[in-house]
Amino acid sequence: MVSRRKVLVTGSASLVLLGGGLGAYIGTRSIAKAQEPWKQAATGFGDPRLDALAYAILAPNPHNRQPWQVRLQGDDSFTVYCDLEKRLQHTDPPNRQITIGFGTFLELFRQAAAEKGYSAEITPFPEGEPEPVLDRRPIASVKLTREPSVPRDPLFGTILNRRSTKEAFAPRSVDKEVFAKLQTMAFSGRPELSASLATTSDAERVAKLRELNWKAWSVEYDVARTQKESVDLMRIGAAEVNANPDGIDMSGPMMEAMRLSGVVSREALATKGSTAYESGISMYKEILNNTSSFGWLISPDNSRTTQLQSGVAWVRINQAATALGLAMHPVSQILQEFPEMADLYDEYHDYLAVAAPARVQGFFRFGYAPAPEASPRWPVESLILNV
Repeated sequence: MVSRRKVLVTGSASLVLLGGGLGAYIGTRSIAKAQEPWKQAATGFGDPRLDALAYAILAPNPHNRQPWQVRLQGDDSFTVYCDLEKRLQHTDPPNRQITIGFGTFLELFRQAAAEKGYSAEITPFPEGEPEPVLDRRPIASVKLTREPSVPRDPLFGTILNRRSTKEAFAPRSVDKEVFAKLQTMAFSGRPELSASLATTSDAERVAKLRELNWKAWSVEYDVARTQKESVDLMRIGAAEVNANPDGIDMSGPMMEAMRLSGVVSREALATKGSTAYESGISMYKEILNNTSSFGWLISPDNSRTTQLQSGVAWVRINQAATALGLAMHPVSQILQEFPEMADLYDEYHDYLAVAAPARVQGFFRFGYAPAPEASPRWPVESLILNV
């Protein structure tokens, strides 16, 4: 559940006098059904492809769109496609972020397959790299081979605990030694990864990055079409989350109460000046002001294959952070490629001295915070395409 579920505190006063019956009803609203895939991953399906895909679907992806589709072939292969209806038209016009999400998906599949004694031969874009946007051509073809001696990935054990922590962090920065361990864990044994991670806890540098991040978040929040894209994907209350376990989770007892009272609705969230709209601003200010460390993922170019590789690095960094007890939160608004963000995008890359063809593929907060609950997911069988 994202921290938005506990925002709008200024609108909660009207909810204090909830009757016992209504309060009890709210207390029973659970998203356990939407979280079930996190438990199912360890149970197995009798097909090594499905067994590994059950872990792959737990990968981080933009706005939790879960755009992956799979067509099984024979008894050892499958092809991965993008559900084109799940692209982010306004905040991710070239589908770069969606492509990175496929990289995270394929990496978790590879790790899970190896854990079961299978090597995964992954061929990116077997029919060519789609440009300028993703199309119906496949993202990757995958073939499994039984290979009991295949090296197990030490990060596999973090998959079920990996989270994106969209909360305020404790007032404690990440020291250089911890970041050095993070680098080693994420990239060790993966020389084919061309992306690299830069990090900082330097107070002056962190302050500048907070400033740029705040400006970028404000642009996305202020531009009507980009803000609406997020609002349209918000699942408000347990019933919506369980019915559509993708998008942005807005569940929990307080959110249920605010939904029933009318304080929180899509209309209110999209209306400037409303309690819901203004509290969203306060929420993000709190999150950002409680950040003492940042990291950014740099790639040597921006090809589709490099974007997939960046996704591999992204999720491995997230897994390494999990193993080290670090919270990690992607804050990549400044990397979005819509016109109103262009000046900030250039300023950010200039500040970090990242010049084309290289580019930043991910921007992250790092720190310390309790791990949130698991995000909703569609069950693995829902992504399988009929022949």
